[in-house]
Amino acid sequence: MKHIAVFASGSGTNAQNLIKYFADNDLAHITLVLSNSPTARVIERSHRLAVPVIVFGRKHFYETDFILKSLRDNDIDFIVLAGFLWLVPQSIIKAYAGRIVNIHPALLPEFGGKGMYGEHVHKAVLASGKKQSGITIHYVNEHYDKGDIIFQATCPVMPGDTAKTLAQRVHQLEYEHYPRVIEQIIQQL
Repeated sequence: MKHIAVFASGSGTNAQNLIKYFADNDLAHITLVLSNSPTARVIERSHRLAVPVIVFGRKHFYETDFILKSLRDNDIDFIVLAGFLWLVPQSIIKAYAGRIVNIHPALLPEFGGKGMYGEHVHKAVLASGKKQSGITIHYVNEHYDKGDIIFQATCPVMPGDTAKTLAQRVHQLEYEHYPRVIEQIIQQL
């Protein structure tokens, strides 16, 4: 049985979806959620689903081994980023090489990088005039959204779309594909 940690900064809908997906899975379980925001809704969602949460600040993440030690103490085998907005420190990337994935709400390499998250991404896609958007699941490295691409899925950009309406279609792709792709990767570990 593999143990998965989910890092999240926001509402936690993807984290919740992952927790439920892996709840009765013989391969892996979400055993820990970590958040850099003490007011993030992911904390409430995780507690409701009986998954322990660690809340941490910038100093613990970047200047100590607190997070890496916490991951090891909880026997974490795999890390999933789900709306986590901080760049992962090199020490964690090295310790979990090839075992950290992220999901991005656009088709990388376009519309990625620092500051490109959530509504910012959808507004940029709409402003570009692109006819499609989607999701990219990729490995995490030391740069925002630059890790090797694992999987992409697309959805149309509709006439009259707003960032909110486009986000709804992109979220559906996230909920459908992220758990399945994570499961496929873990099967190969």
